[in-house]
Amino acid sequence: MCSHYLVHPVACTPASGWEKGQVENQVGLVRERFFTPRLRVKSLEELNVWLLDKCIAYAKAHSHPDQTGQTIWQMFEAERGSLVHYAGPFDGFHCVPASVSNTWTVRFDNNKYSVPSTAVGRPVEVHAYADRIVIKQDGVTVAEHRRSFGVARPSTIPGTMCLSSLANPVPCATALPSANGFCQSRWRPDARRSMCRGLPPGIRASRHRRY
Repeated sequence: MCSHYLVHPVACTPASGWEKGQVENQVGLVRERFFTPRLRVKSLEELNVWLLDKCIAYAKAHSHPDQTGQTIWQMFEAERGSLVHYAGPFDGFHCVPASVSNTWTVRFDNNKYSVPSTAVGRPVEVHAYADRIVIKQDGVTVAEHRRSFGVARPSTIPGTMCLSSLANPVPCATALPSANGFCQSRWRPDARRSMCRGLPPGIRASRHRRY
C-alpha cells in the first residue's frame, strides 16, 4: 500500500509508549468531531460522500496550525500542484481459500454466494473487499457479488443455482424471489430439462429423476 500511494511510513520510537497514545488521541478526536452522534447511512458510498463534505467544510473553517493567517483549505490549494498524483484506489482485499458446495455456493463470513456450475469440485479463492466479494478460480473471476453483512443471506447471480431450501437447489432460470431471501421454483418442465443439459453428469442425473 505504501508503494502504491508513494508514502513513507514513520514507525513509533522503540520504548516510547506515549507516542502510541498520541496517535490514539488523534483518532478519538476525529471520531468525536465527525462521528458524534453515531451516523446512520444506507451504504459505504453515502458515508464517504458525507465524510468528504465534512472534511472540506472543516478545512475551510479552521486556520492552518503553522500558517495561522490562512485556512487549512487555502494551504491545501496552494500546495495541490506539488502533491503526489493520485494513483487510484488500492486493490486491498482479504483472501481466503474456499470450496464450492453441491448447491453451487461458496460460504464466506456466514453468508453464501453463488458460482457457475463449472466451478463445482475445484477450490476457489474468495477476495473480500469492503463492498464486494470476488470469487476466483485458477486466477479467473468466476463470480462477483455485493458483500452481505447480515447472517445467512444467500446472494445469487443469473446462470447459477438458487436455493429453494438448503436441500433442494433449482436453476435460477426457473426460480422466483421470495420474502425470506431464498427462491421458490416455478415448475416448468421444459425450462428445467433445458437447464439440466448444461449440468455436470452427477447432478444432471439427480435432476432428471424428478420428472
